[in-house]
Amino acid sequence: MRPLIISRIIREAEGVRGVLLRSPDGADLPAYAAGAHVDVELGNGLIRQYSLCGDPAKRDVYRLGIGLAAESRGGSRHVHDMLREGDLLNVGDPRQLFGLHAEAASHCFIAGGIGITPILGMILACEQRQETWHLLYCARSRGHAAYLHELSPYGNRVRLHFDDEQGGTRCDLDTHLAETLQPASHVYCCGPAPLMDAVASACERRHLPAAHLHVERFSAPPATAKAGQTDAGFTLVLARSGGRYDVPEEKSVLEVLEAAGIAWPHACREGLCRSCEAGVLSGQVDHRDYVLSDEERASNRSMMVCVSRGCGTLELDI
Repeated sequence: MRPLIISRIIREAEGVRGVLLRSPDGADLPAYAAGAHVDVELGNGLIRQYSLCGDPAKRDVYRLGIGLAAESRGGSRHVHDMLREGDLLNVGDPRQLFGLHAEAASHCFIAGGIGITPILGMILACEQRQETWHLLYCARSRGHAAYLHELSPYGNRVRLHFDDEQGGTRCDLDTHLAETLQPASHVYCCGPAPLMDAVASACERRHLPAAHLHVERFSAPPATAKAGQTDAGFTLVLARSGGRYDVPEEKSVLEVLEAAGIAWPHACREGLCRSCEAGVLSGQVDHRDYVLSDEERASNRSMMVCVSRGCGTLELDI
């Protein structure tokens, strides 16, 4: 983490604050690629992940767009109510879980509400590379849609859908994908869970290869047990630390590590940010995160200790 100063706070839309962060000494900030995010320490133990929505070529500033969550757990409420220009925030280096894929023939972006933030930088990158793209931007109303002024120059490459102007009717994803998808297109979606689920279903109906759909979640969906999934206890073996611990059904691996006084990186505690990834040396993992690909899960080489569990005995490179 490095201390950055809030140089400006901007009202970008109803319930959306734009936050510009700079180094106190004016130095360039660590480079990042479009779609990256940073961990932000908000005090009182709060660490939240926010997408970088500026131009990656501008190294002197990080731009965040932070929506006020209806059921805020403290993070977005703190940003909206407490932060002021001139405040210092501890900010981690940019990390990449969501970004453009070089093999894509075209890029189809679908954003819901504050989900526009990572996609803004991806659009800028497409423009710089002269790559084909389209955007479907959904929001409750124009007043709730941030950055419309930045999107207006792109003309018909941007399609807007506002619930209040459509009588509450949801956007027609099937029609949109039929009109915009090309062979070897990739789809990128960020927004509320219902939108991402609807996009996944629409892509499946279009027979889009699973590897061509990329999503970024801001929060984990409601927990639902999958077939064969249980919370049974298991034995945890730590290769480097030399410890052996029982992980009861009501505790996560991360919680057991914390109780044993073992410091391990973490942030979201929901399997969303990949901060707590640990190497797996032996044993089978019950993966419950939202960041590993199917191939990574099948390899059984790592796990997110905040949510995923072991079966029987699990040995980690900790």
